[in-house]
Amino acid sequence: MTTYELLDAWIDAHFDEQVRFLQELIRVPTDTPPGDNAPHAERTAEMLQAMGLTVEKHPVPQAEVQALGLASITNLIVRRKFGPGITVLLNAHGDVVPPGEGWSQDPYGGEIVNGKIYGRAAAVSKCDFSTYAFALRALEAVAAPSKGCVELLFSYDEEFGGQAGPGWLLKHGLIKPDLMIAAGFSYQVITAHNGCLQLEVTVHGKMAHAAIPESGVDALQAAVHILQALYAENARYRQVHSSVEGITHPYLNVGMIEGGTNTNVIPGRVTFKLDRRMIPEEDPAKVEVTLRHIINATAAQHPGISVNVKRILLARAMQALPGNKPLVQALQKHAQAVFKEAIPALGTPLYTDVRLFCEAGIPGVIYGAGPRTVLESHAKRADERLDLEDLRRATKVIARSLQDLLS
Repeated sequence: MTTYELLDAWIDAHFDEQVRFLQELIRVPTDTPPGDNAPHAERTAEMLQAMGLTVEKHPVPQAEVQALGLASITNLIVRRKFGPGITVLLNAHGDVVPPGEGWSQDPYGGEIVNGKIYGRAAAVSKCDFSTYAFALRALEAVAAPSKGCVELLFSYDEEFGGQAGPGWLLKHGLIKPDLMIAAGFSYQVITAHNGCLQLEVTVHGKMAHAAIPESGVDALQAAVHILQALYAENARYRQVHSSVEGITHPYLNVGMIEGGTNTNVIPGRVTFKLDRRMIPEEDPAKVEVTLRHIINATAAQHPGISVNVKRILLARAMQALPGNKPLVQALQKHAQAVFKEAIPALGTPLYTDVRLFCEAGIPGVIYGAGPRTVLESHAKRADERLDLEDLRRATKVIARSLQDLLS
């Protein structure tokens, strides 16, 4: 048998254990917000140590965590140094959006139905805690590498931008890999992704009794006009096209609106939050200046109205670095062998914290367990699930690719 076949055989022999590991990861909630995720890190470390992996715990100072709007974060690092050579880091995040309603299975049950495992983060991305851990274990057991180093990084703030996870660890010099792979969410090898700018806009007017509306200044009416201006801008984005395969054009979404005090009161304040996705070719600073101008200029047309615009998040686009070629070649080669089909390398309209590595000059790609498309996974929706055969196959692809990269 070839080394690749031996790696596959080891993963098959330990797959039931891998599934049980993933079930335990799903059963510890990590809703973000509120982002009280240190307990999940403790449980993960406990299980990794039971496998014989030494785990470093890196708690982020409480003041820094709270400043980001979260409750607790402990980042985990496993380092396995085999000899001289490159360091390849594998990063997955455990934080998730709250489950919401409409589930047919317990969102924190890790239940298996018709060959699929259900639960929040089953597909994005607690699954890759298991993908990466078991790929590393297979590599050590079968290939016994004598070169290079593999690091596992499990972080907990990707939903909030990654600044307390990879960003914090890079800033403090706790990680500095040569290459990195981040948790995947589809069959493809992802080499680039959109950026994201999120703004909170508060429109201030003057509250008044609905029986005498002229005594107030309607913040909601002004907010409606601002929203109309923003949606008109969104329509224009369809004329802007990215040259990156898999990414189309910029777009804007208003996801939350809140305001007013009662039905019979002219609203004196309305707040909404917008999400602006940026293609890799765009300059985030110019995008923000343009949006602020549209908001302020529209508000200025309404006497008595003032606006406050606060940036919530700025996640820059992930750019494909020239040094990612070994990653792309290894993953595509083995994904094609394992999945029995060609696996493309392209961009995605999502955003992730992989961009932080690329901004630091570290070539990275996104690849891990996932369905053919993100939509099939039900990620961020009810009944998120992952086909266990996709988990098995992705683990084999990662193990085989690590063998190539360290050789």
